Amino acid sequence: MNLLKRLIEQAKNPKGITGSFMLRIMNSAHSGMNKWALEKIKLKKEAVILDLGCGGGRTIQLLSKMNAEGKIYGIDYSNQAVKDSIRTNKQDVELGKVRIQQASVTSIPFSENTFDTITAFQTHYFWPDIESAAKEIYRVLKHDGELLIIAEIYKVNYHMETYKTKKEMEQLLKRTGFNAIMFYEHENKKWLCIKGSKINMHSNNL
Repeated sequence: MNLLKRLIEQAKNPKGITGSFMLRIMNSAHSGMNKWALEKIKLKKEAVILDLGCGGGRTIQLLSKMNAEGKIYGIDYSNQAVKDSIRTNKQDVELGKVRIQQASVTSIPFSENTFDTITAFQTHYFWPDIESAAKEIYRVLKHDGELLIIAEIYKVNYHMETYKTKKEMEQLLKRTGFNAIMFYEHENKKWLCIKGSKINMHSNNL
């Protein structure tokens, strides 16, 4: 049990050599799920994208290939993840196309209405306060912007006590201000993708 707890902690906040090793494993293991989920969005030309909990940086790499003329930002709570993600995207970082920094999803260090698309792969079940995170995401998302949350279903069920059902997530996102909320489940019954849009804003959304 102690080993399991240590592995979960490394997945949540990778540190040191062990954390870096786990990030490389996750980069490889999640690539199929990431590609499947990213088919659910159509990126604008020159889109500005934020990847939350960017981990080892493979999702940012995929987004960069999809978005040749845009910019991609990544944040992660783990300093080790930031280092590994920068290494994975070294060329784009040097070109200024990609920028990655350490930050929390409950305090996103960007101005209102900054991003066209925000992605969150295998991370929302670790957020310390998912309601505060949803409000922060909504704040930095542009009008007509889209949020994409992707996760393995068994990890959602294992880690989350609340907001683990589609109904609960839909209620949270609607309460925050999102609409046009859609759920996609892969044919393997293992992957879940949640998409919400920031459209038709009203003053009482927040």
